[in-house]
Amino acid sequence: MITGRCHCGDIAFEIDGDIPAELTRCTCSLCSKRGHLYAYFEPRRFTRTFPGDRGTEAVYRWNYKLVANAFCPRCGCDVYADSPVFMPEEDFKAGKRRIAVNARLFDDFEAADHPVTVIDGKHLW
Repeated sequence: MITGRCHCGDIAFEIDGDIPAELTRCTCSLCSKRGHLYAYFEPRRFTRTFPGDRGTEAVYRWNYKLVANAFCPRCGCDVYADSPVFMPEEDFKAGKRRIAVNARLFDDFEAADHPVTVIDGKHLW
C-alpha cells in the first residue's frame, strides 16, 4: 500500500499497489511547469481522502479537456491526473483510463532512488 498527501494535508490518498519500476516526467507545457513525477495506476487502485479542513480538490483541464489535473486549492500541490490511456502507436480507445499520481507526494519517498522515463509531450500532444 502506498500512501501520500499534499503539503497542507487537505488531500491524502492510498494506492493498492507498489511504486512502479519507472516514473515518468513529461515535457509538455503543463507538466514541465509543474515539475512532478508521475506514477501510473488503474483507477480502481487509487483512493483519495480529504482529512483536512477544506475537504475538496480543484481540477484544471486544458487543450482538448481530456485530462483532469487535480490539485489542492489550499497549498497548490499537483496531486494526480485522471486521463485516457494514450498510446502513440494506436488510436485512443474511449473509456480506458489511468490515474497518474504525483510520486513526489508519496510518504517516505526519495525521487533520486527511482529511474525516470522522459516523455516528449512537448512534441507529442
